[in-house]
Amino acid sequence: MKTCIKNIREIVGIVPAGVLRKQGLEMNETGILHDAWLLMEDDRIADFGEMGTMPTDADAYIDAERGLLMPCFCDSHTHVVYVGSREGEFLDKINGLSYEEIARRGGGILNSADRLHEASDEELFEQSMARVNEMIAKGTGAIEIKSGYGLNTEDELKMLRVIKRIREHTPALVRSTFLGAHAIGRGYDHDEYVRLVAEEMIPQVVQEHLADFVDVFCDEGFFTVEDTDRILKAGEKYGMRPKIHANELAVSGGVQIGVKHEALSVDHLEKTTDAEIEALRGTMTMPTMLPGSSFFLGLPYGRAKDFIEAGLGIALASDYNPGSSPSGDMRFVMAMGCIRMRLTTVQALNAVTLNSAYAMGVSDEVGSITVGKRANLILTKPLCPSHAQSALTLIPYMYQTPFIKNVILNGKLI
Repeated sequence: MKTCIKNIREIVGIVPAGVLRKQGLEMNETGILHDAWLLMEDDRIADFGEMGTMPTDADAYIDAERGLLMPCFCDSHTHVVYVGSREGEFLDKINGLSYEEIARRGGGILNSADRLHEASDEELFEQSMARVNEMIAKGTGAIEIKSGYGLNTEDELKMLRVIKRIREHTPALVRSTFLGAHAIGRGYDHDEYVRLVAEEMIPQVVQEHLADFVDVFCDEGFFTVEDTDRILKAGEKYGMRPKIHANELAVSGGVQIGVKHEALSVDHLEKTTDAEIEALRGTMTMPTMLPGSSFFLGLPYGRAKDFIEAGLGIALASDYNPGSSPSGDMRFVMAMGCIRMRLTTVQALNAVTLNSAYAMGVSDEVGSITVGKRANLILTKPLCPSHAQSALTLIPYMYQTPFIKNVILNGKLI
């Protein structure tokens, strides 16, 4: 089935085949084609070009009506498998309690773990699937989902099985991450729980083929560098590549231990020094910043510009979770990248598409307009930029104005 999108005002996010991420000065670049068409064949991007060269043998045509066409957002860090909400803690934050204080009182991650333990598999799936569908409606086409609200073997496996089921029931591209080391589960002491994660949970996760990656919350009050090293070594025995939570609450050493273990990404980075930037130079690890957490918790925003000026790339992700970032709106993440982190619109676009796809290991499949990649696309409503301005700028600028005409996943309108 060949479907042609015609009368496109601009195609943005064009990237040559073989480019899997952008770094340094490359973050300032994206291919843009004006007055264009794009051809999809089955679930793939087959070709694109200027309107004067549009093919006439497509099976169907979609009129873009002068809208902008861009790759779907890719969200490389989410916790969308959970039950209920934590609005009580939202009020606690308003009344002045910190994230750490709420956690010490038994709230936070442990609160979500208690609720998840009581929920049925079906209830957990239905609530989580609703969030995934919400993300798709807002333009996200690839999602990494973590466990970490189980905190015992049975409930961690329960979460991962639900993620597997989501993967089978959504047109979005989904990757799964085992995050048993998200907090110390109730009833365990610290060393006992680290041993449980490394010696019992990981082998069972691998036996059921439930996770693509292994993650650890390496931060103050949670897991140490030594804990992280032990857990990652256990995962490496089974071929599990790391993705690390690091430097959200303190300069934790999580970036350095992630680099040591060739982590695909190190995520959060609200508290970062020049030492972390230097540690990431020349590595295959993607620094990933989560401005939704900074916004919701009142934390510093990541030093995105400093990373880019040092020759590194960055990804941006939503951190969608009930306690510190209850939103999966990647358009808002892109806007915060521009408004609060001072990224250009092109830098922000690369951070929420190609580089975020790289941070979940799928940039060979999605994240850009590239012939052969999945046709995961956002077609916007007609946008009216001022003279000499790209319509792309309007997406983060008018960050609450509805802008999506169609979401296309695997070549099909959603």
